[in-house]
Amino acid sequence: MSAERGSTTGTDYDVVLVGGGIMSATLAVLLRRAQPDWSILVLERLDGLGLESSSAWNNAGTGHAGLCEFNYTPLGGDGSIDVGSAIAVNEQFQLSRQLWAGLVEEGTLGDPAGFIRSVPHFGFAHGAAGVEHLRLRHEALRGHPLFDGMEFTRDRDVMARWLPLMFDRRPGGGHVAVCRTHGGTDVDYGVLTRRLFDALARDGVEVRTGHEVRTLSRDHRSWRLRVRDLEGARDYGVRGSFVFLGAGGGTLPLLQSAGVRQTRGYGGFPISGQFLRTDRPELLARHHAKVYGHAEPGAPSLSVPHLDTRVVDGRGYLMFGPFAAFSPRFLKRGRRSDLPRSVTPWNAGTLLGAARDNLDLLRYLVGQLAQTHRGRMRALRRFVPDARPGDWELVTAGQRVQVVKRVDGRGSIAGFGTEVVTSGGLAALLGASPGASASASIMLDVLERAFPERVPAWRGALRTLVPTYGTRLSEHPDLLQEVTRRSALALGLAESTRGAVRG
Repeated sequence: MSAERGSTTGTDYDVVLVGGGIMSATLAVLLRRAQPDWSILVLERLDGLGLESSSAWNNAGTGHAGLCEFNYTPLGGDGSIDVGSAIAVNEQFQLSRQLWAGLVEEGTLGDPAGFIRSVPHFGFAHGAAGVEHLRLRHEALRGHPLFDGMEFTRDRDVMARWLPLMFDRRPGGGHVAVCRTHGGTDVDYGVLTRRLFDALARDGVEVRTGHEVRTLSRDHRSWRLRVRDLEGARDYGVRGSFVFLGAGGGTLPLLQSAGVRQTRGYGGFPISGQFLRTDRPELLARHHAKVYGHAEPGAPSLSVPHLDTRVVDGRGYLMFGPFAAFSPRFLKRGRRSDLPRSVTPWNAGTLLGAARDNLDLLRYLVGQLAQTHRGRMRALRRFVPDARPGDWELVTAGQRVQVVKRVDGRGSIAGFGTEVVTSGGLAALLGASPGASASASIMLDVLERAFPERVPAWRGALRTLVPTYGTRLSEHPDLLQEVTRRSALALGLAESTRGAVRG
């Protein structure tokens, strides 16, 4: 029999969160505010928190707000441009920003400079088609309240002032353009995650690291979890009235273990990423920006190159990539057997169909795997023409598991976004981008889908942390300007001179 709400017997909890990343931390914060009497247990298989997808080195670190990413504004065959995704992602990021600002104002997160800082965001286009895409993007977004103040230029002198590392020594000729947005951010989600969990532990949430959930099964009105204490080498049982699976690539195997019917045919396709990284002071001094380019013809959206300013543990770096790699692991610190063990009679056909219908992606991955350091440097020199091989090292970033499922009766990789699955007291998060940047919005969606009967009573409490929850900021410019000003002040971020939001 499941535990009564608000009580725990030592093995029975109201809420069990699997995974110690930004998603579980955010959901725990929201639940603690909405229902403070519920018992909450967090289980993380590693010996620390925020070490997988939330880690600074496993995450792009961008406050994704649609400010510079071409893949959020695709071109139609008729030359039109769709900005719906950019607007939606920007709206999502504003909720995360408000949540963090509210917690800083309450004194929960300490000095925000430790996890977030202002870094301008740029779109960079090359070639006639790319420049036209960027021009249309700017035209479509610049008058929107969420993007007011975007600047577009083809002037080489202006570009050299904005981005000296990229344009000071660039040869003349060719089509290039950039679009600048002030007030973008660089976010260390690993630090943020650990600070959130520290605050939760002080508030009575139980957090266990080095504890791996092995299986998950339904038990009357609750879920039974078999957990392995990795240090003590012993198994034990836990029951939760509500379970959230926020274990990154480890989520799909647990869904399979739980026998959730709607995901029975789901498969996972793991893709890892590599980046070129430098900490040379002379290069850092010439570049303070996150610059996103556009994918090459025929390449998938995951290949979008970017040159990013990063600050990790107080130290500055530049990172360029990503370059795709392959590992059968579902987590960076996972097992080589993760992929083969995930293949079942129910999803084998889906996986084979996806391989058949995504040949361009497979060709891209094969090409990436065959790429040499010289080839990676050629890609970097499109951004930094005078880049020297000795200044840059290759590092491996996080592991992402893309959802593979049947779409219109065919096996298909279901985009590269995030997907929430709910089923009778169980919620799970699959997918990747925009991920951490949209954590507040995604976890509010989890609450609405998992607790539809309780959310109306919770709205007031949730709005103490996320004031515009349930409101489209783009439809309320005055409110947008006010919450932007307030969150910028709390987080120590640069405000736009025109009052626009700068994710």
